[in-house]
Amino acid sequence: MTATELDTQLRLTVTVLGRPAPQGSKAYKGHRTNAATGRRTAVLVEQSKRVKPWRAQVTTATQHAMRDHHQTTPLDGPLAADITFTVLKPTSAPKRRRTWPTTRHSGDIDKLLRSTFDGIADAAAVVDDARIIRVAATKTYPGEHPLALDQPGALIRLYTLGDPS
Repeated sequence: MTATELDTQLRLTVTVLGRPAPQGSKAYKGHRTNAATGRRTAVLVEQSKRVKPWRAQVTTATQHAMRDHHQTTPLDGPLAADITFTVLKPTSAPKRRRTWPTTRHSGDIDKLLRSTFDGIADAAAVVDDARIIRVAATKTYPGEHPLALDQPGALIRLYTLGDPS
């Protein structure tokens, strides 16, 4: 075990049930004029309608986990996150052998992280999601990874990191 692993402490485990949704792609919906300043700005709307419900599910599950762990203050300092996303397996995928969620419908892992981190921050589990300096993320199908859930969702583990010296 390295010194870094010894200085890492698990602080919060969150299980979120629901279909993970990627955040990041915006659709242009025209321009609007600000009544106060008269400036025209572009109106950009989240393309995926699943992002808002997913973020709300992450926020709610995180708040419940904080209550269960008696965590009353947000985590601060350097943090690490280990997240396993369990996504829907396509009906056309082989049933008896392991497959990988590499299709567009499973979502880009960086965009899944973005929506999930925002939900964690909305729950006030962390001072700011910028505090997360190390991430391990996995995307898998139900039953095809040791940390996979039995249905779509995410297993989130947040760690504090000790002094790097």
